[in-house]
Amino acid sequence: MKVYVNDKPIYILPGMTVRHALISADLLKGIESSKRVFDEWGNEIGLDGALSEGAKIYVR
Repeated sequence: MKVYVNDKPIYILPGMTVRHALISADLLKGIESSKRVFDEWGNEIGLDGALSEGAKIYVR
């Protein structure tokens, strides 16, 4: 399944979470240092949030 993290395509298995996508993109450490994760509409999402094919998430 392909999702986008900061507009970079990341491939994860179906059923994986936001946390797994951030680990694959090597961005999880940034989250632990006060950054947050948002979806493509600007809504904050948690690390245990579900992802679907083509989902776009951003670390800010």
